[in-house]
Amino acid sequence: MGFGLKTTTGIIAAVLVAAALAQASQVFAPLAAALFIIAIVWPIQKKLQSWMPKLAALAITIIATVAVCLGFASLAAWGFGRVGQSLLADVARYQALYAATVDWLDGHGVSVAGLWAEHFNVSWLLRATQYITGRVNTTLSFWVIALVYVMLGLLEVEHIRRNIERLDNRTAARVLLDGGVATAAKFRKYLLVRTQMSAVTGLLVGSFAWITGLPFAFEWGVIAFVLNYIPFIGPFVATLFPTLLAMTQFESWPAVLGVFICLNIIQFAVGSYIEPRVAGSMLSISPVVVLFAIFFWTFLWGLFGTFIGVPITLAILTFCAQHPSSRWIADLLGGPGPEKAGKL
Repeated sequence: MGFGLKTTTGIIAAVLVAAALAQASQVFAPLAAALFIIAIVWPIQKKLQSWMPKLAALAITIIATVAVCLGFASLAAWGFGRVGQSLLADVARYQALYAATVDWLDGHGVSVAGLWAEHFNVSWLLRATQYITGRVNTTLSFWVIALVYVMLGLLEVEHIRRNIERLDNRTAARVLLDGGVATAAKFRKYLLVRTQMSAVTGLLVGSFAWITGLPFAFEWGVIAFVLNYIPFIGPFVATLFPTLLAMTQFESWPAVLGVFICLNIIQFAVGSYIEPRVAGSMLSISPVVVLFAIFFWTFLWGLFGTFIGVPITLAILTFCAQHPSSRWIADLLGGPGPEKAGKL
């Protein structure tokens, strides 16, 4: 009875916390992103401030961080800009493909024209434009707030650590300190592995596009590299757009389908086979938990949750592993490490 009451209380508390996170997403989402960035760049800040003033070290760290983020954004904008011009230039060919598809479906008793006219009209286009404009403004606000959190957080890391060390509850202090150090190490390992796998994915996608004669092979590689940082959704987008271009470049539908299948095989091989072996047991999370985390945090925080969902889950499991009463959660939801995999 006691265990059942604790379980029920835990579920209710989790639901209330999730509701609070969703309602206050404009506060907590930038904070989560800032904590992730702080964990990544803190070793740089710590090394710099050991031989220069703290504010000077902070300025260098922030400038370097912003430069890297802007570099990735510029790569994505450049790649999509180059490809987008080609897609717009082939509007007439896409219109012809659409008309042929509608005629074929109408010949088989499937009416598409009425559905298109009902849902995709001028009002829908206006709403879509307003939504995109709003998302751009929200994104800018998000990163400005996150940057403020990062600057203040980097200045307070050592002070917070000393406050935790002075806690009377030694168990809580140990869990916070050990969990924080372990989580930061896993964040850095996660980003390193994600960067390596993104580079491999970009190289394979670009090489495949070049071998098959698909235009903008280098651009497709860059797009695949950048979007691979967003789990599941990024790789899907990176395979969808080359397939759209292949529709106007190749005459046969089997060739287009082959491009789509091969690109997905590349994404699956890197994400589901190579990456888990490179990451090892240090980042061991069940694939089901990864997928749930992406959908759950995307539902709460949108695209920001898609990017930060896996690191948040990784942090939760890491802190759970620091205390005997919650270690079973990390053992249950963690993926098989090398020692477990060998027994399967």
